[in-house]
Amino acid sequence: MATVETAVMSASPLYIALISETFPPEINGVANTLGRLADGLRARGHCLQLVRPRQAGDQGQKSSEQLLLTRGWPLPGYPGLQWGQPALRKLLRHWRQRRPDVLYIATEGPLGLSALRAARRLGIAVVSGFHTNFQQYTGHYGIGLLARAMTAYLRWFHNRSRLTLVPSASQQLELQRRGFERLVLLARGVDGQLFHPAKRSTELRRSWGLAEEDIAVLHVGRLAAEKNLGLLVQGFRALQAAQPQRRLKLILVGDGPQRASLQQQLPEARFCGLQRGEALAAHYASGDLFLFPSLSETFGNVVLEALASGLGVVAFDQAAAAQHIRHGHNGALATAKDSQGFIEAAQWLLDDPESLRRVRLNARQHAAREGWAGIVELFERQLRGALDPGCGPARASPAPWPGVEERH
Repeated sequence: MATVETAVMSASPLYIALISETFPPEINGVANTLGRLADGLRARGHCLQLVRPRQAGDQGQKSSEQLLLTRGWPLPGYPGLQWGQPALRKLLRHWRQRRPDVLYIATEGPLGLSALRAARRLGIAVVSGFHTNFQQYTGHYGIGLLARAMTAYLRWFHNRSRLTLVPSASQQLELQRRGFERLVLLARGVDGQLFHPAKRSTELRRSWGLAEEDIAVLHVGRLAAEKNLGLLVQGFRALQAAQPQRRLKLILVGDGPQRASLQQQLPEARFCGLQRGEALAAHYASGDLFLFPSLSETFGNVVLEALASGLGVVAFDQAAAAQHIRHGHNGALATAKDSQGFIEAAQWLLDDPESLRRVRLNARQHAAREGWAGIVELFERQLRGALDPGCGPARASPAPWPGVEERH
């Protein structure tokens, strides 16, 4: 039943501009989250303008009050994704004609920076979101010397918004230590009807070469350096050695620059590529054990999707796993960077079929309570709270890089 507060909030809709370099149908955690938030806000009666770079399917599409398209540059190492090009004049022109009540800036690239500058010129409240650990990714792509400069830029960027929404308590603590201000937790939800154990497919498992008693070890995500996939390979090999009497098969869902290398290392594994919607849900539910060795996540939506699908999840004790997994109850955790502990946690789950069955049942029960409705309501509250004059404008500070400062 809706509360009085919800009814009042829904009765006074906002005009919200959401700025992002990525959005559905692109497949990644940021796009998935923003798609859910946007759909939820529209369902609550708010008017949204999406500002993003043009995508491959936008031929003939024109900008409007609901969709403002900009040019983009290819993002190195991320085929199909783009940085939005600077668009300050375009944003100023559109927002002077119809002024948004509040902006939500989800990405910190040139497009996000243009939106931040335009908002400050026009006096529009800004809420930003910390969705991606770009400062960590630099080390994985051979440009680790830029990590400090990237952190300085991200701190400067987010400290100029009224609030910065972060997806996990561990991320919030880490950013606070680095001087980020006005951080507010906004977790993620999961579609428990889409991701459900009932989507398990015997036919799909047969196509993988597995019978019902065999074990499908699943990984879903981008096949890239920052995902710590060397531990995925090491962990699966250790499970095979420890369980010689059982048939185990590694199933990888997703794509990325490390796919070819992984196929060479794991010729017997099944590479399923990108999956969406019902097909993705069937892949999750048809697995048994979910290995998630990443150490670079701000959240990790796939952890909640795996839990909702009733899998035995093994992950490091951070981000989504730290918030949603109780070790031994609904999953298995290892201390961050403890590779041997990660492998031992996976072995513990497979050693006792009854423990794995119990953990999988508890995983589903927990995730079934973690829907998107409450997340969207909290998001709406944070956007509305940024309009409060008492919130005050973000404190100005010198730009960390020449040329980034505002020009009036």
